[in-house]
Amino acid sequence: MLYLFKILLLLINIDQKTVLNWFGMEDPTNQKIHQAIDNGLNPDVLNLKSSPDVSLETFRLIIQGLWEKIQNGLTLSDIENVLFFILFIRFVILSIRYNLKTSFYITCIGLFAGYLWYRHLIDLISMYRSVLLKLPFLHSLGMDAVQMRSLNRQMALTDLKLGENAHWYNPGQIIYYALTKGIVNIDPETGLRYYIDPISMVISNLQEPTKSNVASLYYKIYNKIIPKIFDICSKFWNQLSGVAAYAIITRIGKRYCPYLVRWHWTFLLIIGMVEQIFIYFIYRVYYFQSFVLIPQAESYTNSIDSNLILQINFLNGVIACVVLTHIGLIIFGLFHAIWGQYFYFPFFVENTELHIGRRPKDSIYSGGQTAWQDPEEKNVNRFFPKLWFGWFGRESKDNFQVLTSILKLMKKFLKKIRKQLRG
Repeated sequence: MLYLFKILLLLINIDQKTVLNWFGMEDPTNQKIHQAIDNGLNPDVLNLKSSPDVSLETFRLIIQGLWEKIQNGLTLSDIENVLFFILFIRFVILSIRYNLKTSFYITCIGLFAGYLWYRHLIDLISMYRSVLLKLPFLHSLGMDAVQMRSLNRQMALTDLKLGENAHWYNPGQIIYYALTKGIVNIDPETGLRYYIDPISMVISNLQEPTKSNVASLYYKIYNKIIPKIFDICSKFWNQLSGVAAYAIITRIGKRYCPYLVRWHWTFLLIIGMVEQIFIYFIYRVYYFQSFVLIPQAESYTNSIDSNLILQINFLNGVIACVVLTHIGLIIFGLFHAIWGQYFYFPFFVENTELHIGRRPKDSIYSGGQTAWQDPEEKNVNRFFPKLWFGWFGRESKDNFQVLTSILKLMKKFLKKIRKQLRG
């Protein structure tokens, strides 16, 4: 299997252009070729290669391009590009370490755990959409949230654009579109709809007068009873889908659900109880600022009340601090889940592991390290809880030395990038 994977890597031309196109960036060599053509020059005379191999210069261009994108605002597409790039790199590393089958399973487990965090991130920015529109760095995220909300409203009113706007993170929408569009045939000339499911095909082949007697009942079932049942089930499912899916997959199907998925899913449910406090706190602060303080400040035509301006600016800082911290922590958990890792957060981690138990260390599918579960850590009595258990939960006897070595590596890497930028 490993040899097959190496053959596939040989068939894929992974050069600087391929990597940059993944992040939506243009290769500088292609830019020079286009400029030469626009100026009437022959690119062959300039001896320009189509695209160089992946090198340190490629990573410098990626960092520079991502930094330029971030200056314009972080978007969901930027997060998705980074996530899938991480998944690909992790799949390659695990394929070399184990085999294709094991690598595929481990990558899918990390993808499912990351999907849970990504769905939570989408719900979070949807709730913060009005606030995000006022934050410079997260303005694009707010625009994405507004577009998704308008799209959901449009889909609630009409089903015309459902297929072309179905996303990978909403599998229920994709399945629903496949079923509804797959059993309906619309006549292009008359515009009449015909069902092509097995029951409809049997009804259409009936002979008269049996067909006339059954047709009224058939249309009543398809046009009234089935849509009514679907509407009731949809409302019921929207209320209990999260808890029901969690109970079925992680509790009833505990034997078949990987520990990584159960850990992150349980952690998300627990922090969801506390998140509501901060979300509604931001709602109240935003309402007080937008509908009380700002109208009062605008009512002063000749002079400006410095006290009101101070309150508005202070609340801007509070909103920005809480929202940035909240979204940053969710993205932090998202990247840990994609990498198949764990992290420690006091109180929440202990409650999570009370429900699902300790990580099985003898399984390669259980993900990264959980140093806080070690017996020597459990038996230590501390007045203040320990907050740091090493990078990705890997306990080290001297974490300060590990941190120092990592900082030295980062400094060397930044020096190399600076030399290339100056050159």
